[in-house]
Amino acid sequence: MRRNTRRRPTGPRRATFAAIALILGGSGLVATNIYASATEGDGTSAQDGGATIDCPDVGAELTQVPDAARTDVDNELAALDGQITEAYKQLRAATPEQRQDTGFTDGSIMNPLEEQRGASIERIAVAIGNAAGERPEGLEALAGCELSVPEEQPEGGQGGNGPVAADFVDINTIQPNVQAPPAGEGASQGTFTTSCGVNENGLFNSDNVIVAPGVTNGAHHFHDYIGNQANNAFASDEDLAAADTSCENQGDKSTYYWPVLRLQNGTQEQDANSPGGGIEGNAGEIVTPKEVTLTFQGSPTGDVTAMPRLLRIITGDAKAFVNGTANANASWSCTGLEDRQLKDKYPLCPEGSDVVRTFKFQSCWDGRNIDSANHRTHVAFAAADGSCPGGFQAIPQLVQRIVYDVDAPSLDDGGRTTPLFAVDSFPEQLHKPVTDHGDFINVFDEALMGEMVDCINEGRECDAGALPQEPEQPEEPQQPEEPQEPEQPQEPENPAPTDDDGGQTEQPATEAPATEDPADEAPNTEAPADEAPADSAPADEPKTKATASPTRTAVAPAEEVGTATATPTPSQAAVGAEQEAPAYGTAPQTAGGSLADTGAKLWPAAAGAVLVIVGIVLLRQMRRRV
Repeated sequence: MRRNTRRRPTGPRRATFAAIALILGGSGLVATNIYASATEGDGTSAQDGGATIDCPDVGAELTQVPDAARTDVDNELAALDGQITEAYKQLRAATPEQRQDTGFTDGSIMNPLEEQRGASIERIAVAIGNAAGERPEGLEALAGCELSVPEEQPEGGQGGNGPVAADFVDINTIQPNVQAPPAGEGASQGTFTTSCGVNENGLFNSDNVIVAPGVTNGAHHFHDYIGNQANNAFASDEDLAAADTSCENQGDKSTYYWPVLRLQNGTQEQDANSPGGGIEGNAGEIVTPKEVTLTFQGSPTGDVTAMPRLLRIITGDAKAFVNGTANANASWSCTGLEDRQLKDKYPLCPEGSDVVRTFKFQSCWDGRNIDSANHRTHVAFAAADGSCPGGFQAIPQLVQRIVYDVDAPSLDDGGRTTPLFAVDSFPEQLHKPVTDHGDFINVFDEALMGEMVDCINEGRECDAGALPQEPEQPEEPQQPEEPQEPEQPQEPENPAPTDDDGGQTEQPATEAPATEDPADEAPNTEAPADEAPADSAPADEPKTKATASPTRTAVAPAEEVGTATATPTPSQAAVGAEQEAPAYGTAPQTAGGSLADTGAKLWPAAAGAVLVIVGIVLLRQMRRRV
């Protein structure tokens, strides 16, 4: 028998092997984390170099769609957005040389996109023709798109697809520009405020139950949701009516949502590799608002009437960068300087001032429909004098004011010192501020809606959270007698004071919410603004510290949720046989809980460094012993 001559490891040799293993393992962790961090900055592995695909907005042209065709039309409009997203994915996968080669881009991306859009547009025309007996004309001309590829990738956040330094402006360089229409005789000057939180529940998804019911990722960007907690693409009217709400008054189950605001700081959120998130260029840390104020206000020309239950309103245009600014309607400002509003720029706010984002919703309703084919024509903005168009009636106007504690970004170094911020958007919209928009579905119970209308028409200021308490004024405000009862020292103190209507005076305690109407212009051509006057002018320089839903049919205003005729639509029912089912037609892209859970933090690198240090120390000790 041959003798085994292999030497068994001694104690020191084992220790040496262990030290080397620690060093190698720790180095691997550090290297992996460095690689992950290097890809965090843009949220995608390959960029499109700032290229944009400009396609006509088919939905904006569909002002009349029969109810029987609504489901098919909604699905096809969602498919059109999905087709553009797939084209962007192809752009990101192409080399810079291929993007500059029109032969390649036309043959591989733009011509196939036009064919896909043409097929979807044809199905829309067929659906409308079958339901109405007559096909719409001119839709075929909307199939073609234009590709714009800059020779150099622009600086800025979101991996080259915006924002850029030119998207920001120092608010102190803007002159006051807020003008409220004068209140006429008989104006309804009351206000009604509902409090629904700031999305501390962490409810996000990239659906849009108004624009793309029954289609996952119909928005192609993430939304913050407050109020109704059941909102996703597949929520029926019954789902919304039965859902929980984050609103203080449980009679308000309305849903309020808007694109999230992100810091371009390299953080990878949970949606970094998901549709609607990093895959579509929406990257960075989602910022939770510091404050959200929801105020309903009256009309300068007379009384308001109740909103119909399940009324849907969209204000602003998510595609305004491509469509033009006719429907753009968000405004940006800074606390203490809200007499100046921006429509197409993000504000650089002074030290101590916060960013304010304001949406003023349409305040005139056609009296018949809770939605319309293009989600616009059933509501309208009042004219400059506050009057509604012919055939429309005034309803309470929702003013949505969102405050963020974010620093003015450092533009001279592209946001490296202090990160840029921007709203989520469709890929081709480049995160421009003009694309900002807000969505609302009225799910107030009828009694609370009646309280709102009465409050506004009677000129009172009401808080929805305090309404159930009834106006019971304390009868003994000071409790002056009975001083000889020392064992009850707390009795002289009364409950919190109430306002003139018996409501507790717990209004959000910063700047005055937007309760005065600026020129609530003819259909969205001027920057609507939140006109709280500048009550405390801060310093003059910007901060620089480095620190499925149903098809929607017309209903009567008093229609109960239980009688809604809509039924949920199947996902992607008519998207087209020639297309693969992409990610936007599967399950809801919902992220429950805080999206600030980051996927690639520094702890792996730190742990790796510790392992390396321990390994080196152990190895040196073994060498000394030898």
